[in-house]
Amino acid sequence: MPAQTPLILASASAIRALLLAQAGVQVALRPARIDEESLRATFKAEAVPSREVAVALAEAKARKVSASHPEAVVIGCDQVLDHGGSVWGKPESRDAARAQLLGLRGSSHTLQSAVVLYHLAEPVWRHAGEVRLTMRTFSDAYLDAYLGRNWESVKDSLGGYKIEGEGLRLFSRIEGDHFTALGLPLLPLLSYLSDRGFIPS
Repeated sequence: MPAQTPLILASASAIRALLLAQAGVQVALRPARIDEESLRATFKAEAVPSREVAVALAEAKARKVSASHPEAVVIGCDQVLDHGGSVWGKPESRDAARAQLLGLRGSSHTLQSAVVLYHLAEPVWRHAGEVRLTMRTFSDAYLDAYLGRNWESVKDSLGGYKIEGEGLRLFSRIEGDHFTALGLPLLPLLSYLSDRGFIPS
């Protein structure tokens, strides 16, 4: 029986690693070291659409790790928050998270989640999914209490929330795939890996 092609997740995201593990997919974790903030600034200056930003960042991560591990299938991922055509990054502080959540309160935004696969140091597959989320008009008091309880958990999250935790209470409606909302279009990814024989099927 031929040896299984190794799979690498080019990310430090605990939720993405957990989703793959729960699906029975074994991956090695090799977070990519890229200058993400510089790339985001360039994309913003050039008015690159949010979907393309997500794909480009996911590809940069996969390409970087694949250069050192060409024998593996490298999974690069990224997620971008788009609010009215403006691309938002992760909040840099608790005050910034509060400001972001106030900006999102009572309105809708989208999350663009992209995954790009590299094998033999070449891109072999790309996919981007979109989820639309609508926030409730929560009170300032609840917002402050929410951040007080959850800041350590959400400080590395887009928008300052995690829908897999108490952040779900900030929303009145979520339209789209649950896994894509968590940052990994899991079903298309599993289908591709299965169809190409990279995981048992």
